[in-house]
Amino acid sequence: MSGRELANAPNALTVLRVLLVPVIVGVIWLDAPGAHWLAAALFVLAAGTDWLDGRIARARALHSAFGRWLDPVADKLLVAAVVVTLVGFDRAPLLPSLVIVLREILVSGLREYMAEVSAGMPVTRLAKWKTAVQMTAIPFLLVGDAAPARIPARTIGEWGLWIAAGLTLLTGYHYLRDGVRHMLGKDEPPAVPRGERVGAP
Repeated sequence: MSGRELANAPNALTVLRVLLVPVIVGVIWLDAPGAHWLAAALFVLAAGTDWLDGRIARARALHSAFGRWLDPVADKLLVAAVVVTLVGFDRAPLLPSLVIVLREILVSGLREYMAEVSAGMPVTRLAKWKTAVQMTAIPFLLVGDAAPARIPARTIGEWGLWIAAGLTLLTGYHYLRDGVRHMLGKDEPPAVPRGERVGAP
């Protein structure tokens, strides 16, 4: 990794996302007045950097090997760390959280293998929906019972997490199926559709 790679805007935003992870986890642990809302705001900020770094990278053609590696790692670290912490505080349901975290580990390993054999893992539309639902559900869980009584934030977050877990299983199956087929030599590496990026969200 060169200094230029680290300094370009998309990579700087990705690094910021990684640095925000321990801050968000720390705020959750505080469990002080206002901490729920602060954690949710920081999570939304971190998730927003994912959208922004991709937009800037495409608009300015700022692509690098470091960015391609770190971007999906940052996404998975953000989701896994926050979800596990919420489960530890009994603020998120265990089963869908477990499904999401295990899927992230499995797909990350598969993605590394596919990269080593120069085979891409195109991001599917369904996987993008999974990410969107997941990133929407988590802030509701972070706010939880601190929300006004008329807004069932925790219920919305839990339902969202269950939906995300269902999409997680489906997209995880698709990635695993394609990876196994390639490992067994029964299929060509999955082609990357025009306009799609490589890396499983």
